[in-house]
Order: sequence, then structure tokens, then C-alpha cells
Amino acid sequence: MERIKHFFKFGEFFSYFIRVFRKHDDKYPINFNLQMMHGINRISIVMFLFCLVVLLIRRLFY
Repeated sequence: MERIKHFFKFGEFFSYFIRVFRKHDDKYPINFNLQMMHGINRISIVMFLFCLVVLLIRRLFY
């Protein structure tokens, strides 16, 4: 049962989204590659959420 519970722990998953959209703090080292990676991840997350909204609207109203 513990193994199954392990797969449904989303704490780290959601904390990543919060960390990506937050301003940089001195807790983690930063360099150009890391900035670009987080920038691309932000764009991907926003595009994914936009597409989910479009799909939901199409499903509900068409």
C-alpha cells in the first residue's frame, strides 16, 4: 500500500510549478542555461494550460 501512495504524492510536482514562476532567490545557483530552461518550461506550461482551456471550451460548447 505504501508503494501505491508513493505514486500519488504530488508535493514535489506542484512545488516545481511554483518555483518556476517565482522570482529567483539565492537558495539555488543560477546560470544562463538554467534561466533558459526555466523560461522554456514557463512557455510550455502556459501553452499547455491554454490548450486545456480551449479543449474544454470546445467540448462544452460545440
